Amino acid sequence: MAVPEVIPIAYEPHGRTEAIGCYADGQFMGSVTWAFPKGFDLDTGWEEHKRLYAVLHTFDSEGRYRESEIWCAGTWAEQQRAPHGPDSVLARARAHLATRLRSLPRRTYTDIAVRPFQLAVDGVLFGLVTGDDEGEAWAELHPDNLGFGAPWDGSYDT
Repeated sequence: MAVPEVIPIAYEPHGRTEAIGCYADGQFMGSVTWAFPKGFDLDTGWEEHKRLYAVLHTFDSEGRYRESEIWCAGTWAEQQRAPHGPDSVLARARAHLATRLRSLPRRTYTDIAVRPFQLAVDGVLFGLVTGDDEGEAWAELHPDNLGFGAPWDGSYDT
């Protein structure tokens, strides 16, 4: 089965797709995710290269990509130095995403369907990328590592 032109993504409260839905101008997809720059090899000092991002992608009602706001909250090393409280990297990323989501007029959390897209920020690939391996079509949300495939019902694998 081929990758559909518009890929469904199921809303999962308290799951990895808890920040997706519709708003007055179309659809949105948000997440807080750790990522390394493309091609980075784990070595001494990797903690300074692993970054936490608050991500908000927007789409029109037909699932065509509009824009992204991608904000780096800090590094794994910073999170380890101050892992708790409102000033931790994780708390800052979550607060930033929550503020951005609240700014979307008439926001509702629900299933969405979007077209593939991609962009790079800080050397990190962001987007919904598609492919075909030995006749098996797939789509993967980067850098969240959520995989979508047949029967294309919006469910994902990690």
